[in-house]
Amino acid sequence: MRVYQWEKGSFSNQRLYFLAIPCYHCERPVCAKACPNSAIFKEERYGAVLLDSRKCRGSRKCWAVCPYGSITFASDQPGERGSKCTMCIDRLEEGKNPICVLSCSTRAFEFGPIDELANKFGQLRELEEMPSGDVTRPSVVFKPPQPKRQIIPWDAEKALNLWRNRVLLPSENTPHIFKNGEDVTHIHPNTIGKDHLVLKAKNVEDLMYYTTDYD
Repeated sequence: MRVYQWEKGSFSNQRLYFLAIPCYHCERPVCAKACPNSAIFKEERYGAVLLDSRKCRGSRKCWAVCPYGSITFASDQPGERGSKCTMCIDRLEEGKNPICVLSCSTRAFEFGPIDELANKFGQLRELEEMPSGDVTRPSVVFKPPQPKRQIIPWDAEKALNLWRNRVLLPSENTPHIFKNGEDVTHIHPNTIGKDHLVLKAKNVEDLMYYTTDYD
């Protein structure tokens, strides 16, 4: 399970995003068609898209066509075999939910027939910055994000001035943290490293960068 984190906006209207990306076990898995070794298949009972590691030869053609980059590799070495979410099919056979549903501390996941999830949460199949699901038809439904709202009244301009000034005593000649408010409220493009969703990293180092919380 890869969890991506990125942020958008600037003070005082910024938003931090978190998005967990497993395999969405698409209705039309293009990864299976792309695999030259027939290592990926869609089983019938649960609709899980599975990868047979014994057949995988690490061509990465599956990863190249998957819009979500859901097939992962432990290294950048040529021939490294892929792995992916199995929908915890072994647990399903025992009447249990996938382990991600049970282990999520914020209870962000639910699992069940896609029609039941759609009836409960709506028909939103992709989020902002995600690729279109028209080709693969991912078996996922997203609960629409809540609009931002102010919970605690506060004066953004006053907070900005307090933040700008780091002088503890009037006699100190310590420079301000920033010269003017626009240095914070109008962020120059590319200033923030993670300012958009990157689903398909170029290599393992890139993947770790976009899925690691450095805070």
